[in-house]
Amino acid sequence: MLQPEQILQDRYQIERQLGNNGIRQTWLAKDLQAPNGENSTVVVKLLAFGGTVQWDDLKLFEREAQILKQLNHPRIPRYIDYFCIDDRTLWFALIQEYIPGESLKEKLAIGERFSEKQARKIAVEVLNILIYLHELNPGVLHRDIKPSNLIWGEDNRIYLVDFGAVQDKAAREGVTFTVVGTYGYAPMEQFGGRAVAASDLYALGATLIHLLTGTSPSDLPQQDLRLQFADRVNLSPSFVSWLQKLIEPAPEQRFTNAREALNVLKSRLAIKSANKNQLLPLKEIINNSGCGINNHNETVPEEILGWNWGAFLMPWLWMWPNQVWCGVFCFIPRFSWFLAIAFGAKGNEWAWKSRRWNSIEQFKAHQRGWAIAGILIGGPISIMMWVRAIALLQAAF
Repeated sequence: MLQPEQILQDRYQIERQLGNNGIRQTWLAKDLQAPNGENSTVVVKLLAFGGTVQWDDLKLFEREAQILKQLNHPRIPRYIDYFCIDDRTLWFALIQEYIPGESLKEKLAIGERFSEKQARKIAVEVLNILIYLHELNPGVLHRDIKPSNLIWGEDNRIYLVDFGAVQDKAAREGVTFTVVGTYGYAPMEQFGGRAVAASDLYALGATLIHLLTGTSPSDLPQQDLRLQFADRVNLSPSFVSWLQKLIEPAPEQRFTNAREALNVLKSRLAIKSANKNQLLPLKEIINNSGCGINNHNETVPEEILGWNWGAFLMPWLWMWPNQVWCGVFCFIPRFSWFLAIAFGAKGNEWAWKSRRWNSIEQFKAHQRGWAIAGILIGGPISIMMWVRAIALLQAAF
């Protein structure tokens, strides 16, 4: 048994234990040979062969080390070292980069609940990691995505950790593999000893549902093997349908791959029809017909938020095609500057809620055109008006 302050391989000084599941131990340690003292903290994962540890456990541990050594992604902890500590007792150690932050499981444990906006952020970041893994040659399947294996880093980014169940897809079709995964998050085909890219998508969907509902997927009711969660959350219809497609019992009815799932999530152009493997036009993207300020049902995509130069520089014209009718107040002199600043700061959000858009790309292109027009037309006109106003004030005094 390891003790704090013990040094492994004349390099890694053990500090404290992070976890122990009976088969594996995880310790926080300091890399005494790290070139940068600020990044000297590492994670030591240990496996003691023998006793309850079987050959399959050792094979998974070695596979994790082999695959991690080949990975290079900023949201996956970097592989550092792998070695046998003691040839007599056969202790094996895997050294990885330490990611400061909290696991999503820890956040759930303290009662934190996640909004749709947060869930979308997590989904986008995890899908980008899965795109990298699945599109490697051969592709890599994580097979154990769940809240405890997703770290919300101190940089507010999501990291995927613990590749103890990892599998590469180099094996021939039809070969069975060690059964791994966590009940509630792993799909049925995985407990049958098989896994495909869509298996990771199911686990992501189950994880997001746990974050949104606060209830473990193993405790949610099921109908026809489908998790029933929609009545427990207040989400946009498109996001509910997207999640439902992720957790389809049959892998062929889920999204084909992580890239497709990400594209649909971002575009909001398609949803899955009930119990059918097909995509329908997204009717939910029909925003309210008013200015949109009080519309709390429509989720504004995070990627469109930001300053709107077209609305700021030409509020009196911008409001018409964007249907933000509170802009009529800009014709009242005492409100004009206030409305211009408000439009600049909130214009994207209000415009998204105020009229129908076919996609985020269409919205961005529309606002980009107005920004260019504002700089070329609205800016010079505003400067001329300011110069004229200053001249009139100087003449008056």
